[in-house]
Amino acid sequence: MRLHALQHVPQEGLGSIQPWAVERGHTITVTRQWVGDAVPAPDSFDWLVVLGGPMSVNDEAKLPWLEAEKRFVRAAVDAGKRVVGICLGAQILAEVLGGRVVPARAREIGWFPVTMTVESRHSRVFGTLPARWEVFHWHAETFELPPGAIRLAGSEACENQAFLHGANVLALQFHPEITRAIAEELVRGGADDLLDGPWIQSGAEMLGDEPRFAKSREWMRRILDSLSAVERTAPSEAR
Repeated sequence: MRLHALQHVPQEGLGSIQPWAVERGHTITVTRQWVGDAVPAPDSFDWLVVLGGPMSVNDEAKLPWLEAEKRFVRAAVDAGKRVVGICLGAQILAEVLGGRVVPARAREIGWFPVTMTVESRHSRVFGTLPARWEVFHWHAETFELPPGAIRLAGSEACENQAFLHGANVLALQFHPEITRAIAEELVRGGADDLLDGPWIQSGAEMLGDEPRFAKSREWMRRILDSLSAVERTAPSEAR
């Protein structure tokens, strides 16, 4: 299998997705948006991973490449690729599938639990996960569910944390791919985001519990293995 990633900033890479892909024999290619890499031809990849970043999906006036990226992501969905969007990537998926991305009622930054929906228990992608599990967050915006999407998870701060569209398009508002190295970079570069709030942890709180990173890595592996196992949606069914 061939996995391609859209990476928006240097500090938010594939994280724990990369060793998972290597262990399973997948090849990895990356478009680095901050240096102007070209996106690949549609027939050159099987998986598309759309990663996070500090920008908004609504920043097209400031970041003209966003419009082209959205067209590329929509084309990947229509071609029946397996597509995973994380944080900003989830919001891009929501928008290209017909939902809106709007400011969240509060910033959510740090380790907080998400709760599975009833629908997620019947999902082959999320069905093996606990009813409630702790994940890493760093976001100030949220998405509306696009038409045809199945809501999989929510949190106290943010109602829509994950959705499945068709059988092979998965959006995750949170960061199960997080590693300690990525978290350290986010804390170092995101000090201005760490204001007082009910769902904002300090840098020390985010970095102080090593087992959290190991557990998140396990959640990411389960999700990716489950998504690998499901039968792909045909392009005509993904619309």
